[in-house]
Amino acid sequence: MRKKERELIVGLDIGTTKIAAIVGALQPNGDLEILGIGTHPSKGLKKGVVVNIESTVKSIQRAVEEAEIMADCEIGSVSAGIAGSHIHGMNSHGIIAIRTREVTAIDVDRVVDAAKAIAIPSDHKILHTLPQEFIIDNQEGILEPMGMSGVRLEAKVHIVTGSISAAQNIVKCVRLCGLEAEDVVLEQLASSYAVLSEDEKELGVCMIDIGGGTTDIAVFTEAAIRHTAVIPVAGDQVTNDIAVFLRTPTHHAEQIKVKYACAISEMVDPHEEVAVPSIGDRPERRLARQGLAEVVGPRYEELFTLVQAELRRSGFEDVINAGIVLTGGSSKMEGAVELAEEIFHKPVRLGAPQNVQGMIDIVKTPVHATGVGLLIHAAKNRQQGGLFMDGSKTSVWERMRRWFSKNL
Repeated sequence: MRKKERELIVGLDIGTTKIAAIVGALQPNGDLEILGIGTHPSKGLKKGVVVNIESTVKSIQRAVEEAEIMADCEIGSVSAGIAGSHIHGMNSHGIIAIRTREVTAIDVDRVVDAAKAIAIPSDHKILHTLPQEFIIDNQEGILEPMGMSGVRLEAKVHIVTGSISAAQNIVKCVRLCGLEAEDVVLEQLASSYAVLSEDEKELGVCMIDIGGGTTDIAVFTEAAIRHTAVIPVAGDQVTNDIAVFLRTPTHHAEQIKVKYACAISEMVDPHEEVAVPSIGDRPERRLARQGLAEVVGPRYEELFTLVQAELRRSGFEDVINAGIVLTGGSSKMEGAVELAEEIFHKPVRLGAPQNVQGMIDIVKTPVHATGVGLLIHAAKNRQQGGLFMDGSKTSVWERMRRWFSKNL
């Protein structure tokens, strides 16, 4: 029997190297069960941004069809991910007077709106407004202010902005496939839902999602997101380096990278060799695997050094006491964790999706961290009742009631 559409949640990870559609169902006890997964190579994106709508639409269709067959269902709407170097994160602050001396939902909305009153470029829009903490009459560290008494309410929020056209192109691609985009979610935020534990977020952690086109960074301390950044250096640059160094086509370079590459040349057996296909009719060549590691290592070192520079610039390098969590497809590289430990001088682990049931053997890999995270994000919003493109979680009637109470 086919599952009803309303019971299903679908995460669509639109990446530079692959597009993954993951279908899940919310259980009565609140657990998330994975029912199906479909992946297809991504042809129409560069550095996380759509550059060819037709190719992207075809890739999304193939991935969704595969997921539909596996889950035995029909997909109508998806929660899509967005990434790219156009993404910017900033912290903001809002202050209001509490009208009735007791904090209501209207006051919380007003103070978050006040924090959102920042200058952003005309071609950007706010994708997420993520509350960090509330302050009532100089009492800091309040996470749930509802019902508390006071005169002045302040909010500290993290605001994520992105290019309007980049978000519209993602929504357009989804709609051309006959689907509806429920929400557009920042990819590193989604990945953090899947791979980070609450203890890590409380103590202070930096998650580095190394994909094909971009490396996404998210820093958490005291259980709230503090910093987001995107670095346009990732797995594709490594593949390109291998292709140029070995003089081999890009798709062969990708296969060699996945099978044989290592980020630390000392970890490789110096006598081990790799078969390298040549271009045209030339015979294949043999190359020492250590030589391959000497090409890959400096690129990963450069990437981690750029991340470290970003953490130092933002002032968060000293607060990530729980260390670094690497996730994304390019983090699976042999030696990447050890190299990161050398550069950051902090504990580093590989992050795979947690707290999900069903098909764990397939999805429990860093490759699917974003896809599973999109599911978890959509499930949270579904449980809180309603999901809207502007990121609000209240129903239409509730928003109308609040508007009338504010303005009449």
